[in-house]
Amino acid sequence: MIRTIRNLSRLFVIGRTLAKHDALFLFEGYAEGRTLAKLVRLTAKPVPALSGQRPGQRLADALTSLGPTFIKLGQALSTRPDLLGQEITDDLTNLQDRLPPFAFTDAAKIIASDFEGGADALFESIDPTPVAAASIAQVHFATTTAGDDVAVKILRPGIREAFASDIDLFYWLAESVERTQPKLRRLKPVETVQTFEESVRIEMDLRFEAAAAEELRENFADEARFRIPGVDWQRTSEHVLTLERVSGARVDQPDDIKSLGLNPVELVRTSAEVFFRMVFHHGFFHADMHPGNLFVDDDGTLIAIDFGIMGRVDSRTRRHLGEMLLGFLTRDYTRVAEIHVEAGFVPATKDVGAFAQACRSIAEPILGKPLNEISLARLLGQLFQITETFEMQTQPQLLLLQKSMLLAEGVGRALSPDVNMWDLARPLIEEWMVKELGPEERIRDAVSDATTTLEKLPRLIDSVDAATQQIRQHGLKLDPETAAAIRGGPPGQSRTTWWPWGIAAGALLLWIFN
Repeated sequence: MIRTIRNLSRLFVIGRTLAKHDALFLFEGYAEGRTLAKLVRLTAKPVPALSGQRPGQRLADALTSLGPTFIKLGQALSTRPDLLGQEITDDLTNLQDRLPPFAFTDAAKIIASDFEGGADALFESIDPTPVAAASIAQVHFATTTAGDDVAVKILRPGIREAFASDIDLFYWLAESVERTQPKLRRLKPVETVQTFEESVRIEMDLRFEAAAAEELRENFADEARFRIPGVDWQRTSEHVLTLERVSGARVDQPDDIKSLGLNPVELVRTSAEVFFRMVFHHGFFHADMHPGNLFVDDDGTLIAIDFGIMGRVDSRTRRHLGEMLLGFLTRDYTRVAEIHVEAGFVPATKDVGAFAQACRSIAEPILGKPLNEISLARLLGQLFQITETFEMQTQPQLLLLQKSMLLAEGVGRALSPDVNMWDLARPLIEEWMVKELGPEERIRDAVSDATTTLEKLPRLIDSVDAATQQIRQHGLKLDPETAAAIRGGPPGQSRTTWWPWGIAAGALLLWIFN
């Protein structure tokens, strides 16, 4: 009861904020929500100055005013066109994660709590004015006692307590939705909140961000055109992250890039190839690569920063995704539908022909545009919008990937609006598809599946031995009909022991594969 009263009180405050920003459309999709929206509107009227904004822009402003957790919620919702529609999620993708900075005295206390001797023991100097302040942390430039120029990221004080309070509200709402809205259960609201909670908790431990930066740096150690700043592990902790200081022109500043004498088309090609390698070669990608997190130095090297939000895609999902995109690009919509069933995204009971027809309906308007206007990210986004009809299960890793593709395409258009980044990366994409989707890979998959099955055989043998011992010690009593069904013959007929032959066959297969 106390939890309900506390969350209802908090929900009323949130509702008033949404009402001021004319963003109560979130609640108007079901009857209870419409009633709540009407009550809240009686207590707060929209600000007239916001009337010309799109719904997604008004929602982004409202979430920003509600604080750090809701800014992160907006970033998470930007991956859910199936919930809010493509136009709103596009606006949330552009949500600026900026907040007023906190006092440097608080930053110094946090450093002192994690490191003996505090800032004086780590840095020769540290600029008290932050260069960036976001919902989770803020960044200060500094020089270490060893003379290295670094960027120091410091966790915002009190952020964990504020997040814990808000996440309890999100669980309460998700549980209410699952309990009262059966049609929305396929969207897994509680599981979605769990995923959101895990991602933000990881982001609030800066050691994880350091590890992500290091992993990405290792993945691209042989790539001269893409650079990740090094981690200063001796000056990194749960609340403090110290990275090599980097500089360059923002990728969305074309005049600055031209002044460096760089070719924008080549930069688009590099960014497309880097993104493709992240996703399809490594399965580990930067999921927040907006223009503020991507720079270009004077020799044309792309430099990424801010590794708090990362994504992973396993090898099997990568191949499914590759086949799906290939099917769209070749307009083989039946194959696209079949892949969704094979991957388990769509239930096998659904009509493949009908799903192929739906895929055609969303792809043709996009693929029929001029090459430079084709957006694979929007194609995926619209695909997720038809999920309700075909009971497609929510795929969090693909939603995050779709958002990342949208950001990557935005970078490409900022650099050179007349080219299509995926077309520039076509040779790399075709090479990957031949390698991963060709017959050699299918044979390798079949062998891998067989080997995995065989690896389980010793456990099966142990289970059979254990069961045999139990039967010998305690006996096994079955009625005549059950025994006959197991045996495959009438009661009283002798039964041939099959499992020793199965074990012998398995041993032979193991010997062949080894």
